[in-house]
Amino acid sequence: MALARFAKNGLRRGGAGIRSHSKEMNILCEKSSPYIITPLSDLNGRMNLPSSFWSRGIRMTPKYDVAQAAERIMEESDSESEIPKYPSLEATKPGEKPRVVVLGSGWAACRFLKSLDTKLYDVVCISPRNHMVFTPLLASTCVGTLEFRSVVEPVVGIQTALANDPNSYFYLATCSGIDTDKHELFCESVGDVEVCDDNKPYRFKVAYDKLVIAAGSEPLTFGIKGVKEHAFFLREVHHAQEIRKKLLLNLMLSQNPGISEEEKERMLHCVVIGGGPTGVEFSGELSDFIMRDVKYRYSHVKNYIHVTLIEANEILSSFDVRLRQYAIKHLNKCGVRLVRETVKEVQAGKLILSDGSEVPYGLLVWSTGVGPSDFVKSLDVPKSQGGRIGIDEWLRVPSVEDVFAIGDCAGFLQESGKPVLPALAQVAEREGKYLVELFNKMGKQNVGWGKALSANNNIPLTGEQPFVYKHLGSMASVGRYKALVDLRQSKDDKGVSMAGFLSWFIWRSAYLTRVVSWRNRFYVAVNWATTLVFGRDNSRIG
Repeated sequence: MALARFAKNGLRRGGAGIRSHSKEMNILCEKSSPYIITPLSDLNGRMNLPSSFWSRGIRMTPKYDVAQAAERIMEESDSESEIPKYPSLEATKPGEKPRVVVLGSGWAACRFLKSLDTKLYDVVCISPRNHMVFTPLLASTCVGTLEFRSVVEPVVGIQTALANDPNSYFYLATCSGIDTDKHELFCESVGDVEVCDDNKPYRFKVAYDKLVIAAGSEPLTFGIKGVKEHAFFLREVHHAQEIRKKLLLNLMLSQNPGISEEEKERMLHCVVIGGGPTGVEFSGELSDFIMRDVKYRYSHVKNYIHVTLIEANEILSSFDVRLRQYAIKHLNKCGVRLVRETVKEVQAGKLILSDGSEVPYGLLVWSTGVGPSDFVKSLDVPKSQGGRIGIDEWLRVPSVEDVFAIGDCAGFLQESGKPVLPALAQVAEREGKYLVELFNKMGKQNVGWGKALSANNNIPLTGEQPFVYKHLGSMASVGRYKALVDLRQSKDDKGVSMAGFLSWFIWRSAYLTRVVSWRNRFYVAVNWATTLVFGRDNSRIG
């Protein structure tokens, strides 16, 4: 850029000298531009110089050429200066361990991080949250059965290399783009605190040798108007915190003097949309909270609070028919009203069903499944059914080098012949386990395999066993010490399916053993015991 300015200034000075010399020789230069120089042919005609003058190699630059060249250099310099120069984590050098970058901190990502051999790889995790959420127990935190810290596990506790190793890092950020040719990620920090003084999000780049995309998914709203503005989702800890605060706020405000009967019923009407495991478990926890705690601690409004579960089809459609019927009877017994209808529109304080009826509500929880995030949609890669990232039998993204995808954001390509996998925690965990075993094995057997562009999409993974998912069964709590356990591998197979108190005990035991750390297992056990003896905490904080 400095060189271009020097050339431009020099050209200005040179042009002025030529004009002065031409004036002395009575040569008139065109005045349309200070950089225009009279062509040689015109000079020869006007000055009638001998041809020997030109044969000595004395030449002048044709009209516009020098000026346009200088202008072009300036424009290119200015355009280059406009390209953002992001700080970056540079590519690994020869002799260094290959770098594996993981996008996300969910079930798939954390299972991969937990067992990755950090003697073979440096690891970088990029996620907008610094913890993993044990989602099967998230509904219990909304009503105070469990405390929030009991269901979260710090990522640096799952993989200690992120905190201790000099070349391994955790970045609290989101990924905004991927340059697969240069093996670079474009990231943007998250949080309310501005890193820079220009009040703009802090952006940076991260180079990778191998990339594992485990970016998760987002709640499906099916384009229904008003859902994002008025409904609560139940995917993250902050969602559960918002639901808990809203529920307790409505309970307390409904006791204020002057509140009409109709308004009390609206404020204390809790509506759950979606009859999957999350919706049913939240409805069960809510009904248990109402029957065991509200009637003693909010006796003035205990007769106004009730729960409605709305599902367009069958609730718990993946479970055995007998278990579905048991769940319906039990929920009805606990005061949960089941409505088989679809939602047309959501407004503040009420929702409109497809039959035109209106349902007033004070708390609306939306749990109708998940779909690909905006980040996944923006990636220029083959997509599987539903818009998820397309992967092959070894969980690779076939169209690019050194990129893998696991968890809710990924799905098998149609040409692979593999069935569509459900967006379940056990699927994501199994994919993370398979991929990390593959990475550790390949890193030990093939020196340099982890480096960028060290293996194409055909070798050497074709000799490895592909990923095969086997369903271990499903479980769901329906409240009041009752649960469903369905251990069949598919809807058409035969197997163990049971409901009742024993199923509830199995449900709690299974989830307690699946909690990541012993610290959180202790927290969960203590929370359950405390709730059993003293009831749920109903303090509204924040």
